[in-house]
Formats: sequence, C-alpha cells, structure tokens
Amino acid sequence: MAEAAARRRGRGGGGAARRAERSAVSFETARFIERNIPNFEVLTEEALEIIEHNAETVLEEIGVNFPDNPPALQRWRDAGADVDGERVRIPRGLARQLCKTAPASYTQHARNPERSVVVGGKNLVLAPVYGPPFVHDAEGGRRYATMEDFRNFVKLGYMSKWLHHSGGTVCEPTDVAVNKRHLDMLHAHMTLSDKPFMGSVTEPSRARDSVEMCEVLFGKDFVAENTVMTSLININSPMTFDDVMMGALEVYAQAGQACIVSPFIVGGAMAPVSVAGTLTQVLAEVLAGIAYSQLCKAGAPVIMGAFVTSIDMNSGAPTFGTPEAAHITYGAGQLARRLGLPFRSAGSFCGSKLPDAQAAYETSNSLNMGLLSGVNFMLHSCGWMEGGLVSSYEKFVMDADQLGTLHHLAAGVSVDDNAQAMDAIREVGPGGHYLGCAHTQANFKSAFWKSDLLDYKPFETWEDEGARDTMQLASLRVKKMLGDYQQPAMDPATREALDAYVAMKKEAEPDSFM
Repeated sequence: MAEAAARRRGRGGGGAARRAERSAVSFETARFIERNIPNFEVLTEEALEIIEHNAETVLEEIGVNFPDNPPALQRWRDAGADVDGERVRIPRGLARQLCKTAPASYTQHARNPERSVVVGGKNLVLAPVYGPPFVHDAEGGRRYATMEDFRNFVKLGYMSKWLHHSGGTVCEPTDVAVNKRHLDMLHAHMTLSDKPFMGSVTEPSRARDSVEMCEVLFGKDFVAENTVMTSLININSPMTFDDVMMGALEVYAQAGQACIVSPFIVGGAMAPVSVAGTLTQVLAEVLAGIAYSQLCKAGAPVIMGAFVTSIDMNSGAPTFGTPEAAHITYGAGQLARRLGLPFRSAGSFCGSKLPDAQAAYETSNSLNMGLLSGVNFMLHSCGWMEGGLVSSYEKFVMDADQLGTLHHLAAGVSVDDNAQAMDAIREVGPGGHYLGCAHTQANFKSAFWKSDLLDYKPFETWEDEGARDTMQLASLRVKKMLGDYQQPAMDPATREALDAYVAMKKEAEPDSFM
C-alpha cells in the first residue's frame, strides 16, 4: 500500500512538472525541413517530354505579353526574341538557356543567423498565409484586416515552432494608406520577429523601399552580397507579365534578392481544364518569367512557382484540396527539378468559411501534397481560409501545429540500432507489453509526434473541461501566445534608424487609398 501510494505521488509530481514545462513560454523554432523521403512523381518521362515540347511551342508560336514595359521589350529584343507590339515570341530553347544562370539553391539570411533558411535541394521552408484583405476570429467574426491584426499575425508566426519564415502580407491592413502600408508591414516583420521575411511587390518604388529598409537592418554591404528577401511575383495568367509585377521583379533581381515567379492558375478560367494543358501553360509562363529575371541580372536567385487550383463549374468559385490540383503540383515539381530550380507551391488551402471539417480535409490534402511534390518554399502554409480572402487567427495556430507532422514525415524511417529495437523485442518476448521496457523508457519522449493543440483526453475529462472543440482550443491558444509574446532583441540604433526611415517616407507624400 505504502509503495503504491508513493508511486502515485511520484507520477503526480512528474505530471505536474511536465505540465509546467509545457506551459512555459518558449520561442523555439525548428530548423527548415530537410527531406529524407522520396518525392512522389506522377508523370512519365514521355509525358514530361511532351509537356516541355509543348511549352516551348507556346513560347515560340503564341508568345507572351509584356504590356506597358518598353525596357522589358528591349531586353527581349537584345536577347534574340521576336517582339511584335507587346507580344514576345521566344525562340525554342532560348528561355531554358537563360534560366541556366539561376542558382539551384540559395540562403535567405535572417537578422537572427540561427533562423536563416536554405531554399532549394531537398529543403522545405514554411511561410504563413499571404494577401487576404479580411481576418476572422471566434469572437469578432469576419472583418477587414487592420495593422493591429497584421502585427498579431507576425507575433504568432514568430512564436510558432514549426514555421520557418515570417512571410509577407500576412493580411492586408486596410486602415493604413495603400502607398504607405508596406512600410509598416516591413517594420513589423523586422522588429517583431527575427525570422526571414518578404518584400513589397505592389509597386516598383515599394520594392525599392523594401531593399533600402533591408540595408538599414542588415547593412548596405551585406545586402549587396547576400539574399535577405524572397518576394512573390505573380504572373497575370494566361501568359501576361504586367508592368507592376515585372517592375518589382526588376528591382529585386538587380539587387540580388530572390523572387518567386509564380503563375496564378485557376483551372478552367486561367488555364485549360486538363492537367497536361495546365502544366504546359505553367511551364511556358515560368520559363519566360525566370528567363526575364536573368536578363535583368544573371545569377539572381529565383523560385519556380505554381499556384494552382481548380474551379467549381456551377458557382465559379475556386476549389482546393482536389486530386487535379495534386496532379498538377506533383507534375510541376518534376518539371522544376528538371530545370534545376527551387519550387514553390501548395499551402493550407481551403474554401471553407470557418476552420471546420471542410477546412481540415482540404488543408490536409494540400499540405501533404506540398511535402510529397518536393516543394522548397511553401507560402500560405498556415492561416489561409475562404479561398484566400481571409486570414484566420484560429486556423493559423491549427495549421501551424499540424506543420509539425510535415517535419516528422519528412524525416523518414530510421533503421539504426536504436530504431531496430531488437533489445526491446527480446526483453518483452511473447505475451508481454512494451510500456515499461528499457527501450520505451529511453525513447518515449521523442518517439511520437504530439500535437500541442488537439485534445487527447478521456471523454470525462474533456467534458469536465467544457467539451471544447478544436476552434475553441485554438482561440485559447491564440490568446495565450499573444499574451506570452516577447519581442526579440534589436540593436537600439538600428531600431531608431528603421523608425526614422519609415517616418521620413510617410511624410514625403500624402496618403492614398487607391
């Protein structure tokens, strides 16, 4: 009896200590994923060759448009392309040849060197949702995003263990003037987090501001020699390279900063309904866009992007987590590897209006698709809701928690002496159990991935604690994380210089909300 009581007290004390450890404030960030599993490939060699041949035919015979951008047209003429008005027809093989100067991988430096990431190869870098004008939480519902929301999402991203990158426009703060909000957004990324971040692409001058703010943060010489931003350049599919996006690309490429050159594909609307047809257009567009980045500066780091979704033919709404999107993403990964370039695709995609079962199904499909397709940079990896119109607080932490499964899946299966567990099998023998054996005792803390959010308690305990669903648990977690947030240290002189730069830029012109 006394021994049993002592054992119960010991277990209780240990449990209390473990609970205290789990509740302690922690800002640990996992290193970017390094895959030890094979990529999933759906296209045969014959299929790949057909798509590559057809993409070259599109560039040579149909061409792509570079509207309102005479310098771009002149660059293409000088490179040997046929330019007719704003239409650029690229001789077979020219774009692929130009792409060869783009690096196969690059390092994006963070202000905290321990958080720098390597993009390319077998690596996977996870970044949060990008671009929604609305936010949603359990208490306030759906509303236009504000700068306070933006700062909150940056804080949540900084504190999320499995998230490697602070991202860019984690929501669009509509309470700040359009021509000035990029300054506040970059300032938030630079001061509230020490993870890598993205620059502004909504106007070339804002891209220049982004480079200049990085020169304040990192030093001008460092920025001249290193990549400190990875920014998103969307192609206006089908096959149009608008002057705003290309202007931002020109700024970043010439400054040696990385760009994701990414078609924006909604199958059936912006690309053919067939997988092979869509992949042909995707490849043609990225070949032209990446080649153009190399015309701006040979060797500029660039990522082959593919944002792909299908469409509901009844409503016209985009659909996510579908098998067609998976086929295209797997195929695009194969094409990117054949080009020898980093690949961006996938994310926590869903069309749901709430972080519910639909959101979970679609998001799970999309995240796993990204891991298995060989994605190197996964934008939108957490927080995406309602087809990209909404950044959800609860879904942000739900998705960020589930990103841990990608880390563990990517680690692969070990077969070292400890993993073989022959000593455990011998110790337990027929009819026994493994709970108390030496191998279990030595490995139980790290043997299984465990969610920090989902509820694994018995029904009675769950009911006593309020029968909370996952959205309620996520809402509580958001509040705890924001309450626990601690700003990363920054050199006071650097902070003052950033503050002064933002203030100077804001005072230089009147507010514009257009």
